[in-house]
Amino acid sequence: MADLVGRRSECDAVEKLLSLARFGRSGSLVVRGEAGIGKTALLEHAHQTALASAFRVVPSVGAESETQFAFAGLHQLCAPLLERTGTLPEPQRTALGVAFGLHGGAAPDRFLVGLAVLNLLAEVAEEQPLLCLVDDAQWLDEASAQVLAFVARRVGAERLALVFGVRDSDDGDRLPFAGLPELGLERLGASDARVLLNAAVRTPLDEGVRERILAEAGGNPLALLELPRNMRSPYLAGGFELPDALSVPRRLEEGFRRRSASLPPQTQLLLLVAASEPTGDVALLWRAAAHLGLAREVATPAEVTGLLEIDVRVRFRHPLVRSAVYQAATLPDRRRAHGALAEATDPQADPDRRAWHRAQAVFGADEEVAEGLERSAERARARGGVAAAAAFLQRAAELSPEPAARARRALDGGHAKHESGATEAALALLAVAAAGPLDALKRARLELLRAQIGFHLTRDSDVPGRLLDAAKMLAPLDTALSRETYLHALDAAVINGGDDATHIAAAALAAPPAEVPARPVDLLLDGLATTLTGGYTAGAPGLRRAIEAIRDSSYADTGRDRHSDRWLWLAGRSAVAMFDDELLYLLASRNVQLAREAGALATLPTALNLFSITSVLMGELARAGELAAEAAAITQATGGVELRHARVILGAWRGDQAETTALSASTAQDVAYPDGSTDASQAQYAMAVLNNGLGNYAVAQEAAAQACTSREIAISGSSLTEFIEACVRAGQPERATQAME
Repeated sequence: MADLVGRRSECDAVEKLLSLARFGRSGSLVVRGEAGIGKTALLEHAHQTALASAFRVVPSVGAESETQFAFAGLHQLCAPLLERTGTLPEPQRTALGVAFGLHGGAAPDRFLVGLAVLNLLAEVAEEQPLLCLVDDAQWLDEASAQVLAFVARRVGAERLALVFGVRDSDDGDRLPFAGLPELGLERLGASDARVLLNAAVRTPLDEGVRERILAEAGGNPLALLELPRNMRSPYLAGGFELPDALSVPRRLEEGFRRRSASLPPQTQLLLLVAASEPTGDVALLWRAAAHLGLAREVATPAEVTGLLEIDVRVRFRHPLVRSAVYQAATLPDRRRAHGALAEATDPQADPDRRAWHRAQAVFGADEEVAEGLERSAERARARGGVAAAAAFLQRAAELSPEPAARARRALDGGHAKHESGATEAALALLAVAAAGPLDALKRARLELLRAQIGFHLTRDSDVPGRLLDAAKMLAPLDTALSRETYLHALDAAVINGGDDATHIAAAALAAPPAEVPARPVDLLLDGLATTLTGGYTAGAPGLRRAIEAIRDSSYADTGRDRHSDRWLWLAGRSAVAMFDDELLYLLASRNVQLAREAGALATLPTALNLFSITSVLMGELARAGELAAEAAAITQATGGVELRHARVILGAWRGDQAETTALSASTAQDVAYPDGSTDASQAQYAMAVLNNGLGNYAVAQEAAAQACTSREIAISGSSLTEFIEACVRAGQPERATQAME
């Protein structure tokens, strides 16, 4: 294949993966690179090689418009295999059915979904070797990406291979695939680029133009193939310029747009329908085409030009073709395409996709469509898709004709967007909600969300006070939410440091009491507030009852309190203060599991950091490093305050003096982490651990003494043990005895 010029070693790597899988040594491979670098060509090579080696191949393609549909990408991959689900254990079969919307049920445990997919693929691979291909995996929805990464990490002897094509971008890596074997595709060298260009050009080419194309393409294979096809003949014969205002992918997209624009109008409309529905469902495409009065023959010009291929699945030559077609279409034509797809989608089998297409098809506000999207948001949340729920609610707000309904949906959407890590979108929806009208309860919820986003982004010193004000506003309106907001305020004050924590703790104890029976989160509020106002001895018994109640609630088969799940992070930190390692591990691991399942990227970094620190305490330093790196990458991708504490503690326990000292120093200099903040205190704790290990007991003693003053009882308690060790080894047993008592 011309597309694979200069890719012999990469082809060898793919062929080796397939050869090993064929003989019972499963594996996975993540093919990374920029747009047009040859990922799709390499995956196609894998496809053809696998077919020649008697593999069964199940291909799928991530789609940008589907990133909000929980489990959509996974369903696309597994759909041809679903007749084999009868062999799965009942819990796994049920979890998979709920995830794919085949029947109702509670939000599926992603661990069960992952096991179900792993066992399903293994079952199919028993009959013949199986290759799973996922192109454009950077556009998989979060749930699908996590499950497929779970499967890829656990394949062993199933005669199974998984290959993912992932586009590099400025937005960061597709995090779930971190740690899997990777194959990075680089741009072609000068000689290979020239060979590929010569193969692409079938007419005489002026040498000056040839050099310009080579320079503009910069070794990008798709650019080398497509730029000559999109140049007018005068340029090929000696023209002077190529457009240089656009990046290579943008230039390619513009070329695809021009080629599609040259097709007959009916063919262009069919292309638009195909671009508007990324599942590649051929039957759905033809039903929508029939609704528009388009004969199947109108697809021929698009197939002849190589833009589209229709076989068992609809496939574009490249994802840039899809985006070029869709972006070039007029708004009325887009609405026509989505309207036809809505009519062609079975409302019983796929109500959410139908609701989404209807929402893109309407002109102006439409309450009926907005209500449908709101119902879709509820179903998405039930399946664990908070990002999907947020997308549905955002569009529902846009389509709401009545200001009150618009404000309500925008507020709900803002909360969901924040939870999913889309902070800018959450702020935009907050602005819509603020225009109102809002009743007193919704106004208080709006102020609560504003404060939460502010704390997530900047750790502003005024946030605990704003949260306290919101808690007081909520007290006569919603006692349960008010108490949770007091806990938010208390936690923010502890993290920020200073004297606010004691003041807020006293206010929480004076607030309206919890309903009977008290929820686990109410017990946690009372336990922490009592500890901060009355001391460890007074608060510890209630705090232990609270964190055990949260653990029991989170693992309950029935009657689970999902409000308690939000506080697993704080409960886990409190378990550190109880010196209960087993309880800490249960809470920290459960926190990460549930944050992943919900796609809650706003809270996942803190969950990963706690689990990383827990892993350090368990002696599992390699896993701790992976968790800390994932947390840092998510924070960078979604925004928010950088979380260094897992990395600095890991560095200390590894005895890495340079890393620990550098991180501690940068924390001390960062205005986001004032003296007394949990981050500053954790850095001091880390320096105590490091210097006790290095034998620098005076330095360790001083660092531990500072950390012992932290309002965060997990840090002050852990630092006390380091202080005792430093005092004993420094020959100061009296100070050590006093600290121990």
